[in-house]
Amino acid sequence: MDPDLALVLGIVIGALSIPSILSALSDRRAPRASALTILIAGALVLYAAQNKPQGYALEEVPDVFVDVVARYMP
Repeated sequence: MDPDLALVLGIVIGALSIPSILSALSDRRAPRASALTILIAGALVLYAAQNKPQGYALEEVPDVFVDVVARYMP
């Protein structure tokens, strides 16, 4: 898997799990599914950070998003 794609998927999955966590906490339920998605997102980001030799700078993350979207959208 491409490290850039893994980084983008990890960030998107992590961002989408935040409403689920808040919903579970407001209903006084345990956020089990949300915790699992956060773990998956963290694993994807960690995979991306370990497999890119020079790593990622915070300034280049928006460029990575644009590159991944441009690469996978027809």
